[in-house]
Amino acid sequence: MHILQPKHIKINEKEANELLAKLNISKAQLPKILLTDPALPSNCQIGDIIKIEREDSETNKVNIYFRAVI
Repeated sequence: MHILQPKHIKINEKEANELLAKLNISKAQLPKILLTDPALPSNCQIGDIIKIEREDSETNKVNIYFRAVI
C-alpha cells in the first residue's frame, strides 16, 4: 500500500448486513470496485463489501466510503 492511498478494509458479514439495513439498500445498490483493483486487500472475493477510509488533510476528518467488489 502506498502512503497516499486510502485505507481499504474488508468488512465481515455481520457489519455488512448492519450497514445495508441502516442504509435500507441492497448490496447491488452500492458503488462498485473491481476485484482487480490493486488497492483491495488480498483476501477479497466478488460480493464482499469494502470500507474505504480517506483522511481529509485540511480538516483532519476521516471520510468513510463503501464499495461492493465485482
